[in-house]
Amino acid sequence: MNKTYLPPQADLEHKWYVVDAANQRLGRLATEIAMVLRGKRKPTYTPHMDTGDFVIVINAEKIAVTGKKRSQKLYRRHSGRPGGMKVETFAKLQARVPERILEQAVKGMLPKNSLGRQLFTKLKVYTGSAHPHQAQQPEILTIKTIPGED
Repeated sequence: MNKTYLPPQADLEHKWYVVDAANQRLGRLATEIAMVLRGKRKPTYTPHMDTGDFVIVINAEKIAVTGKKRSQKLYRRHSGRPGGMKVETFAKLQARVPERILEQAVKGMLPKNSLGRQLFTKLKVYTGSAHPHQAQQPEILTIKTIPGED
């Protein structure tokens, strides 16, 4: 009989990582962050459990997109009231709330259930290079999203 693998609770260690989003591509960075949040790079990965790590993203206002996405990519939100649809371009949202761009990109790559909501709370996005999580002693996680850069 096949048994579902359950890693022992003692083996589940949640590390903290810092990612610098300056001049990184939005989609490629979001996929790497989602993989770390989910824990897919760990040998203890289990699809129905939270085995991932915490991710702190700094310099969210300096994230880059290619092509005409800066002026053509649209972000929509709805107040829930009739006629309550608000539409904003990437450039306007980046000027107003730059953290939301990366948060929405990563949230869309997580499971659409209670596990996904739990994993999303482990993502911390900040503008600027300062963050309030020094006590957790985060490690620097280097992600290369631009081809040809070493």
